[in-house]
Amino acid sequence: MSSFRAAAIQMRSGTDIARNVADLEKLVAEAAGKGAQYVQTPEMTGALVRDRQALFASLRDEANDPVFKAASALAKKHGIFVHIGSTAIAAGDGKIANRAAIFAPSGEKIATYDKVHMFDVDLDNGESWRESATYEPGRETVIADLPFARLGMAVCYDIRFPQLFRAQALNGANVITAPAAFTRQTGEAHWHVLQRARAIENGAFLISAAQGGVHEDGRETYGHSIIVSPWGKVLAEADHDEPGVIVADIDVSESAAARAKVPNLKNAREFSVRIAAAEKKEDA
Repeated sequence: MSSFRAAAIQMRSGTDIARNVADLEKLVAEAAGKGAQYVQTPEMTGALVRDRQALFASLRDEANDPVFKAASALAKKHGIFVHIGSTAIAAGDGKIANRAAIFAPSGEKIATYDKVHMFDVDLDNGESWRESATYEPGRETVIADLPFARLGMAVCYDIRFPQLFRAQALNGANVITAPAAFTRQTGEAHWHVLQRARAIENGAFLISAAQGGVHEDGRETYGHSIIVSPWGKVLAEADHDEPGVIVADIDVSESAAARAKVPNLKNAREFSVRIAAAEKKEDA
């Protein structure tokens, strides 16, 4: 099978994990009702909590995490693949992983991915973020072999590092993903161009579920969950920051067709870098 219906869920996760799980259950059911066989949720599905002490107090390991438990049950209940874009997981030794996971229709967890690139930035609107102060970065990219696609996993800020997606494409990924909690400022400036660029340059479908709106902890995220074709066409988009579901039918053979038209993956060459410096004139 090379065709499937994909859904991206847009959420506005707050600080109450139980309430977020309830929202997750409702939105996954809506996506399944629209015929989705693969459903993706945003980064930090479980909770958006800026307070470090409150975040640490809410943490559970994988086996006891309420979001992963709910995802497993939902996958089995609806007979679909559920991709948790990420949630905070206790990783041992006082560390936290920003971890994504994919659950099969059997309820089995078949893949996990820890966000590699940490969002450590100072924005010109006064926002300052230091993910590396809280989260332990991942060390590997992950590709999940699904019955209908070879799917590359990533999270949010990873979208700005094209080498990660290129490595996935060179290893056969025909669908790439970047579930996110983009800030409104960076989203308004860069979200669409980054999503379309990663799809085009890798000849792959791209699916990115997003957080949207003003959250309880004070942050504001951009929303605009999106599904893009290998040719860069936007197949579906939530043109707002409200919670909801978008769906698109995906034929992965279009990935091979796009790569045949523009074979940049095959045409890439190794090269070195040389810096040519202009001569400095001596002072007279």
